[in-house]
Order: sequence, then structure tokens, then C-alpha cells
Amino acid sequence: MVTAPHHLASQAGLGVLKDGGTAIEAAVAMAATLSAVYPHMTGLGGDAFWLILWPDGRNIAIEACGALAQAADAAFYAGHEQIPWRGGLAANTVAGTVAGWEKALHISAEQQPNLPLERLLRDAIYYAERGRIVTESEAALLKEKQAELTDNKAFSEQFYPKGIPLKAGSIQTMPGLAKTLKILARDGLNSFYDGDLARMIADDLEAVGSPMRYIDGAGYTAELKAPLSVENSYGRIFNTAPPSQGVASLLILALQDRLPLCEAVDSVDFIHGLVEATKKSFQYRNKYVDGQEGAVQHSQSVLRNPTVLDDWAQKIDSKVALPWNEDTQWGDTTWMGAVDHNGVSVSLIQSVYFEFGSGVLLPQTGLIWQNRGTSFRLVEKGWNALMPGRKPFHTLNPAAARLNDGRIMVYGTMGGEGQPQTQAVIFSRYVQYGVPLQEAVSRPRWLLGRTWGQESTSLKIELGFSENVFTELCQRGHDVERLSARSGIMGHAGALVRHHNGVIEGATDPRSDGMVSAW
Repeated sequence: MVTAPHHLASQAGLGVLKDGGTAIEAAVAMAATLSAVYPHMTGLGGDAFWLILWPDGRNIAIEACGALAQAADAAFYAGHEQIPWRGGLAANTVAGTVAGWEKALHISAEQQPNLPLERLLRDAIYYAERGRIVTESEAALLKEKQAELTDNKAFSEQFYPKGIPLKAGSIQTMPGLAKTLKILARDGLNSFYDGDLARMIADDLEAVGSPMRYIDGAGYTAELKAPLSVENSYGRIFNTAPPSQGVASLLILALQDRLPLCEAVDSVDFIHGLVEATKKSFQYRNKYVDGQEGAVQHSQSVLRNPTVLDDWAQKIDSKVALPWNEDTQWGDTTWMGAVDHNGVSVSLIQSVYFEFGSGVLLPQTGLIWQNRGTSFRLVEKGWNALMPGRKPFHTLNPAAARLNDGRIMVYGTMGGEGQPQTQAVIFSRYVQYGVPLQEAVSRPRWLLGRTWGQESTSLKIELGFSENVFTELCQRGHDVERLSARSGIMGHAGALVRHHNGVIEGATDPRSDGMVSAW
């Protein structure tokens, strides 16, 4: 079974499973296809994080995020108070996604011989070359962000023909991306970082004013990591280590597990508890989680210290909201999951950060480059300080769990700041309160904090909750902002659960263009 936020990607993953491929291979096929059919959310020019769980108890993470260019120092950004969000100055880190595919496929080959790379990239090449339908979400973003996305000539020619944003339902090809995918299928994934393709990428980045050079990507490889984990009453929960914000997702559930069990799911007490646990978790994240040495060890020590977790939980007021005005992180992302016939389960998240990343499309390769490095602060030291060669703070974090009853769960969502919050509510609804998996994803959700392009730090809540929920949350001190039903701000979530008897259940988000596909 697979799930992805676009139905064509799900079908690509299912096709690989039908051909005897592994969950890892299916995930690569989905990730590649999303680059062609969902370019506003992800692409080869971004970063990725993986969690892979085997039925025998093994768990690994892959950190496929790139570091800041060597030339991207304080002098390079002289005259700027912060790194620009769009344009060549924003395209300042190595893209780790393709190296992550390569690392994951190496692991897959230990399970069984890999399918040919050309087969895994087949659907992505087809849609990039022959065309795909522009989704409503892509068209809406192109219209909304037109003023900031038309400075790059190649990007404008691709997405704003004759100065007009692509319309939903229109057919769009991406011939440059198709060419790049064919080169990767022929020359191997490492050609993205070393060789002629890598030189084309570097030349185009330099031409638009990026600090990136060939040497920054040459020799780059994704890294195998031990996942972070925490034990709660229902099993062991996994996520990715810094520079990912995965520790925040784990802390929310660890703290909520220490609060009194609510009488009803989605009640005022239920929402209040998770929101207050989120605030404690984000306070920790905003101080300690970035790409500096020691961040991983610090996160591990906190998660393994029940005394600290007990103390933080005890400080949560069950009736009064903690005032909230914290800086937050944005980003648009794609999460996808896969479970194969051997029971291997994959949780994969991939992103170019903001919608369409830096807004830079490289003309020789058709790649849209991420702007993940804009999260660096233009200071000499401290949290996420600018330092060439350092990896930036990441909102990306795929989730997984081994439940006490033998179920294995992989789950996640797009949405920057909303990722830990949505992961927590899906897990809590499904695992703690027995809400059916699809319903746990589909039900109304909330998001604390800013979203991209907005300054509000309010508690944003979709329509669908009872009126007394809105009223009582306000009475407890929450700054509540009502959203429409199934708002795009809430992200595109999904989940797969493999039961001990081999049964698999899956869920996709009605807020996305996705689907669950099974064989």
C-alpha cells in the first residue's frame, strides 16, 4: 500500500509494488513523480528526510539535507538584514533529495535486487515530457504569489506564459525536468552532484546570483542516522534528529501522554492539552534545534529524561492558555508512505521549503531550487546562525511508531510549523481514542502560529468543531481564528498502518489531491 498527496504519484508507487519492487523503490517513484505533477510543493532541487522500519525491529533514518554554500558568508549578504526569500540569493544550499534516493536504494538492494532506475523514474519522465494537469492548489498559488515569482526569466516562461499564471485544468509539460530525469536514469543518481549534469546546475545557479558553486555539491552524500524516539503509553514513536524539528513532534506526544486522559476526543480539553504541549515543545525547539554540533545529543537527552518531561507536563495549566507570540517556521512539503510485501514501512518527506522554493528555475535542467537556507539568521553566533558548510534548521520531519499491540504506523504531513501539530492529533485520535484512520486525518484540525505570508500567531481552527469549542478556547485565553472547512493551511496529511496479521490500512487527506493505492 502507498499514499501520496497526488493521485498520480500514488499510482506510480503502486505500479512499482506490482512489479515486485520494495517500499523504498515505491517511495522513490512517488517522490520523482511528485516533482513533475506537484512542483509547487516539492522537487529534485530540495531536501528530504526518511524513516524506514523493518518488521524485525530495525529502524533507520536518512538525512538528505544539504549545507550552506561556502561562499554564503556575512560578506556575501552585506547590506541585508535577512536573507531574501526569493531569487538567487535565496538559492544558497545543496539540494539533498536525489542523494537521499541513492542512499535509500542502496539499502533497498540489501533486501532484494533493485528495479532499474529507469523504471523507477518512468512515470515522472512521462508526466514531465507528455504533460500533467495543473491542480487547483498550484494555480491558486501561482496567482497569489505572482508578484514575487516572476523575477526569474526561466520560471516565468514555465509558469507564467505570456505573463499569465497557469490555470487549473490546463496541461503543462516540463521538458527540462524530463531531460534531467533521463540523464539521472542513464548516468546514475550521483550525476546530480558530480559530472556534466552537476556542472550545468552549478552554472545556472551562479548565473542567477546564487552563492552555490560546483564544489559545494561535489561529493555530497546523504547520511544514515539513528532516529530519535520516545516511549509513551501506546508504544515507541520515531522521528528524525536535528537539524529536523522531529524532536518537537515527539515532545508534544510525550507531554500529552502525561496529561489526564480527556473524556472525549476533539473536546476543548483535548485541543487545549495538545496546543499547550505544542507551546512547550516549540519553546525547546526554538532554542536548541538547528544544524550545530550537539543539537542531536541534547534532543536525545531530553527525550530520555522522564524527570524533565514530567516537570514540563506539570507546568501545563489545564484551564489557562500560555500567551503565545513565538517566531515560527514556514514551508510547503510533500509526505508519502509505503509498505511492501515484506512488511518494510517507509515514511518520507520532501520539500523545496516555500511554494516553488526560491522561485528560481534552472534553464538547462528544469530544476526548481529550494530556499531552505533562508532560515539562517544573519548573525555570527546563536541559534541557526549563518555559517558556510552548516545545515539549516529544518521543519521537515517524517513520523513513525511501533505500537504495543504490534502495529507499525508511518504518518506525516506538509505544512512547516503545522507538521508536529498535525502528526500529534492524527496519532492521538487514532491510537489513543480509536478514531478510524481516515477519519483521524479528515476531521477538522488546528494550527498554532504563523503560516507563510501571515503575521498572525493565532490558534487557527477549521470549521467543523462544535460552537462551544470555539467559545471555551477563547475563554481559556487562546487567540482563536476561524478558518474555512478543510483549509489548505492545515497541510496534506497521510498515514499507513500495518497490523501484525499483515492487514494494511491507509488514509489520504481530502485537503490534497492524493489517494491511497493498494495491491
